[in-house]
Amino acid sequence: MSDEVRPPRTAVVIPAAGRGVRLGPGAPKALRTLNGTPMLIHAVRAMAASRAVSLVVVVAPHDGAAEVKNLLDAHALPERTDYLVVPGGDTRQESVRLGLEALPEGITTVLVHDAARPLVPVDTVDAVIEAVRDGAVAVVPALPVADTVKEVEPAEKPGDPEQVVATPVRARLRAVQTPQGFDHDTLVNAHATIALTGEGATDDAGMVERLGAPVVVVPGHEEAFKVTRPLDLVLAEAVLARRRANDGF
Repeated sequence: MSDEVRPPRTAVVIPAAGRGVRLGPGAPKALRTLNGTPMLIHAVRAMAASRAVSLVVVVAPHDGAAEVKNLLDAHALPERTDYLVVPGGDTRQESVRLGLEALPEGITTVLVHDAARPLVPVDTVDAVIEAVRDGAVAVVPALPVADTVKEVEPAEKPGDPEQVVATPVRARLRAVQTPQGFDHDTLVNAHATIALTGEGATDDAGMVERLGAPVVVVPGHEEAFKVTRPLDLVLAEAVLARRRANDGF
């Protein structure tokens, strides 16, 4: 079968090797429970809810891949979606690269999704995939910024006053979410080209931008927020409670 007639296949890479220090001590952030179920499971289910997704690759803590695989085996996931667990690296950038290396041949579209965004609606996932399949090489879901944003000169000591140096035009700003979607070869090229320095890149679309490739934005969703601090857990529980009330389960 030639490349021209081969059906498009979409895989998702979920880097879940981080510790999540801002949520405090305990289990890695992705394994914290939300309504009794680990956030990672919610995130995998959110990706697998899209009929276009055929594979989800979870990049686990390098010493916790077996634990994560057991976790996935213990929870109901859509049968049409395969999943794979691979050990991660010391940085998010390295973990995403390891996830990309685990993908089988034939994957044309890759999504990269934060495990800490467990409640992204399937319509957002589908919109990102559709934009890539329509020809975009890099797609990010994003929301307009509600607050005025100030650029400052960072203080030398935490808590000290900081000097404002600029006020960006809010209408031109967007708060970026995930899943971010990519043409497979473009993302692989970005990870092969952009050197890992310091803590590495935290935004895959930013790596593609550095190659000079265009990145486009599609509408995000307010429920795709990142669970980073304890208050976010409270908000996420409230969203799940509202969904249960509306969906009757």
